Amino acid sequence: MKVIKFGGSSLANGTQLKKVLQIVKDDADRRVVVVSAPGKRNDSDEKVTDLLIQLANEVNQKEDYHITLAKILKRYQDIVDELQLDNSIMEEISKNYADLIQTQFKDEWYAMDAFKASGEDNNAKLIAAFFNKEGIPAKYVNPKDAGLLVSDNPGNARVLPETYKNLYALRDIKEVIVFPGFFGYTKEGELLTFSRGGSDISGAIVANGVRANLYENFTDVDAIYVANPKLVKHPKKIAHLTYREMRELSYSGFSVFHDEALQPAFSGGIPVVVKNTNNPSAPGTSITKSRPANEHIVSGIASSTGFIGIYISKYLMNREIGFGRRVLQIFEDFGLNFEHMPSGIDDLSIILREDQMTMQQEQELLYRLKTELDADDVSIKPNLCLLMIVGEGMVSSVGTVAKACTALAEADINLEMINQGSSEVSVMFGIDEKDEARAVKVLYDAFFPRTNK
Repeated sequence: MKVIKFGGSSLANGTQLKKVLQIVKDDADRRVVVVSAPGKRNDSDEKVTDLLIQLANEVNQKEDYHITLAKILKRYQDIVDELQLDNSIMEEISKNYADLIQTQFKDEWYAMDAFKASGEDNNAKLIAAFFNKEGIPAKYVNPKDAGLLVSDNPGNARVLPETYKNLYALRDIKEVIVFPGFFGYTKEGELLTFSRGGSDISGAIVANGVRANLYENFTDVDAIYVANPKLVKHPKKIAHLTYREMRELSYSGFSVFHDEALQPAFSGGIPVVVKNTNNPSAPGTSITKSRPANEHIVSGIASSTGFIGIYISKYLMNREIGFGRRVLQIFEDFGLNFEHMPSGIDDLSIILREDQMTMQQEQELLYRLKTELDADDVSIKPNLCLLMIVGEGMVSSVGTVAKACTALAEADINLEMINQGSSEVSVMFGIDEKDEARAVKVLYDAFFPRTNK
């Protein structure tokens, strides 16, 4: 049994859905199809999920929502018309949105999750109808009926352990299962979503639950590339990654695969393959516990912007028992989570995502850190980019960090931070956002030299 998941770009219109149909027909082992909401049809288009967030806000603020609702319904209607489906499915989708708008939710966060999830849910119903029309016996299965249970954290739900036992019963369904991604239900029956892009997570959870032989994640690229093709011209394709490498790269900016989606597959020992809906014969990128050795020390180079650094300096900090705990308690008081915390003898840096705070909260945080810690200096560095090199080959290689630092220095790119995890499969650099594109290029050229640049 294989579980396959399709992203929004693979389901954006009827033409794409015909490709999905053929992919399912080509392999009888593809028994579970996990789907996203319709994505962009072109660069200027809107994702259905973005429209649903807008709709939820308009309904919550009691604004006129009819234009936004009409856009959403038209996206589904266009697909129904292109595929020549019975309009009863469109009537069902329209009724779902009418009911959703009238529903009284516990609060605006639960309402937002219900609106966002409707994109995947309605698309799954539509796709199941399309499969049946084309001769593939298919069954829409709602996550609630399947027993996909999640924690009570709106917008950031986590799967509960008993889910996997519940999902095993899906193996008994004879039809091809069409399963909406992105959401599950609490034990109290509340619908909640994973973090944005969470259909990848759903696919991995279902693959684990049914004990699939393979989880195929279909997107719009032939493979995962060593570096972002928008920053590096014609980067190399990656044939094989380990779970650890993919986890690090996803966190650091590789948007092809959600960074939380690997754990369910990893814990179930399920191989993952990232493939292209538009070119399904391409081998794609395999992700497994281990991989064959190759000549490259580094497997991938990733970057992500939107970070700030909080720098704390205090003489003899290293001798002050409980200093780190008090620092983190202040961050916890503000409801902030940090990403990295490199330190020296008298210095400590906290790296966090800047969208967690307002300007006023930043000033309040700096004041508390300065006064309550009796620090010599507390400052903030905005507009940080985290740049990462990842590779299992780094564990047994000497001089990788030196090679990266030399390349960045020769390009006159200043380093705000260097951080290497104990696993030794990744090294992270903090740089100014304005240097992101140049930094990725010089690192790529350092570790993947080209004969003709």
